[in-house]
Amino acid sequence: MSTLLAWLLGAIALLLMLPVVVLFAQVLSACLPACALPRSCGARPRVAVLVPAHNESPVIRATLASIRPQLLEGDRLLVVADNCTDDTAALARSAGAEVVERQHGQLRGKGYALDFGVRHLQGDAPQVLIIIDADCQVAEGAIDRLAGSCATLGRPVQALYLMRAPAGAGLKVQVAEFAWRVKNLVRPRGWTRLGLPCQLMGAGMALPWHDLSLVDLANGHLVEDLKLGLDFCQRGKPPVFCADALVTSVFPSSQEGLSTQRTRWEHGHLGVLLADAPKRVAAAFRQRNGALLAMALDLMVPPLALLTLVWAALFVVSWLAGLLSGIWGPAVIASVAMVLLVVAVLLAWWRFSRELISFSVLLYAPFYAARKIPLYLGFLIKRQVDWVRSKRDDS
Repeated sequence: MSTLLAWLLGAIALLLMLPVVVLFAQVLSACLPACALPRSCGARPRVAVLVPAHNESPVIRATLASIRPQLLEGDRLLVVADNCTDDTAALARSAGAEVVERQHGQLRGKGYALDFGVRHLQGDAPQVLIIIDADCQVAEGAIDRLAGSCATLGRPVQALYLMRAPAGAGLKVQVAEFAWRVKNLVRPRGWTRLGLPCQLMGAGMALPWHDLSLVDLANGHLVEDLKLGLDFCQRGKPPVFCADALVTSVFPSSQEGLSTQRTRWEHGHLGVLLADAPKRVAAAFRQRNGALLAMALDLMVPPLALLTLVWAALFVVSWLAGLLSGIWGPAVIASVAMVLLVVAVLLAWWRFSRELISFSVLLYAPFYAARKIPLYLGFLIKRQVDWVRSKRDDS
């Protein structure tokens, strides 16, 4: 019996080795020189910037102020005030944006707001649609870079979307900022360096208007951006990463806001991983779609904290199994995986995050991962399926 369990453990270890290998390959290739995207040689395409907003009165004016100076004559800036109970709509109008308001008791979520906004824009459609979340800051030149690359390539383009720790944030938020940078900078940069597509990240997405008919925006999915990118790729339009266009936001300072945000993102990601990844891999082989296979493999890499927890547990169990059964194959696999994972994390920190957090803060990462165990148990026991907005610090 112990021998059978040891071999079963080995099979599980081999299966779970895949996301570690993918992460290691992405980090390693990200350290190579970056590739610049082609810029549009002609006139910049006409743009509509769509900002879905739900009770965003504390931040909406700052967001619009970062966008408006980058717009040209003929561009549109549309805010969808979705199920708002505050003065988001009035503040957006006073900041010079075009505003439409949507109210619906059942159909809630960013996807429905995006669909509502797209339908409003149809009467005077742009060439490129750029989606910016209502709590983001858009760096100078980002709109031009996104629009030009999108028009030139004829494919969705994703900006570099980073989350910042607020001033005075504790160790937990600092480690979360590092994990976010690995996910949204290091990994897509690595795939891009190999000529592979990236996931869409929710904010800073530029989409060719004529391709919007390929996808269904009207959904209440927790991570509608992941699904949207996979849908585009499966239909022959793999998204492209544009690290030269920067969009930033700030983690909530309140524990309630952080918890809500983290639960939505991670439960949504794990739900797509389990439900969609196998289907996308199968579709990639049927279609002989290498880009879709690359995106599916990237999707199989779980949040860094969960990946660390899984392999730490597997490492301990496999060595115990080796001591009991004398079969050391699973322990060897687990040891190799742990080495690859540690090297990937250290290399990502050294190359891309040394100025962000100190090594002493990085050492807190295992404790940060352990503190997220209740979140992952919650996914198994009572998974969040409805979209819930993160509570802002002053709302």
